[in-house]
Amino acid sequence: MSVADSLLAFSLAALVLTLTPGLDTALILRTSAAEGGKKAFQAALGIDVGCFIWGALIAFGLGALLAASTLLYDGLKWLGAGYLCWLGIQLMLRPRESFTTASTHAVQRYSGFMRGLLGNVLNPKMGVFYVSFLPQFIPAGHSPLIWTFLLVAIHVALGTLWSLTLILATRYAAAVLRQPRFIKAMDRVTGGLFMLFAVKLALSSR
Repeated sequence: MSVADSLLAFSLAALVLTLTPGLDTALILRTSAAEGGKKAFQAALGIDVGCFIWGALIAFGLGALLAASTLLYDGLKWLGAGYLCWLGIQLMLRPRESFTTASTHAVQRYSGFMRGLLGNVLNPKMGVFYVSFLPQFIPAGHSPLIWTFLLVAIHVALGTLWSLTLILATRYAAAVLRQPRFIKAMDRVTGGLFMLFAVKLALSSR
């Protein structure tokens, strides 16, 4: 596979992965609608940094350990599931009615950046995905270290553009999305989604 073919194939695959609804999309939408674009962008940056952390682990060979060690994988999996479950319970039991009460909300004790970062880093499926996915697009004879970070950078760029699209979309509907009744319902729905993602992660296998 040539360099151009590798970059094109990976970009298309990463685009499909980015556009597939998941935890990151739910987090960006909920944060943007309830707390504003600035907080949502911070969450997006946290997700991006999480991707680079996984990329670094893969590039330096530690990702292979995650793929090979059942104990390590299960430990990180349950930690991530527990974190998502905690977020979900807080949102469902203590939904807000306006973002002006954000400073007193339990979930808001963590910045948008940390929520994005932790949600990504504590998901071992990201590591296993990178271990099994990235090597397929590294051309023969090229540096795995350099190409791993290059491919992760492409994934991050696509993810950031998607996050900005979601943030801009919610801005146009801000008058509706920030009504107290809608925020309260949105917190509960998002909390339910986070708990579903927690169960899915807990029951997942490599």
